[in-house]
Amino acid sequence: MSDKTIFARIIDRELPADIVYEDDRCLAFRDIAPVAPTHVLVVPKEPLDKIENMTESMEGLVGHLVFVASQIAKQEGLTGFRLVMNNGAEVGQSVFHIHLHVLGGRSMSWPPG
Repeated sequence: MSDKTIFARIIDRELPADIVYEDDRCLAFRDIAPVAPTHVLVVPKEPLDKIENMTESMEGLVGHLVFVASQIAKQEGLTGFRLVMNNGAEVGQSVFHIHLHVLGGRSMSWPPG
């Protein structure tokens, strides 16, 4: 059995995904269990299990993920969207490889959850 997360396996093309964006730092693909009409995951190619384990040298990576998310929202025709990044199982992180959810295409309430 592999120690790779499902996201690492998608990045390595071991598993299929509906990829909407890729560059040298990240990959973005449609969530297989969407919670909104548009639900795209933006995943760094560099594996990192949780936000709290980031190093200062990774600071630019998160900014890049947010920038890519904004470009995907434009590409998807979203005029409003929500970005979500979970840290820990108790708040909904189910894959321990950080990732940014781009959600849109429907009204959303606040607070979430």
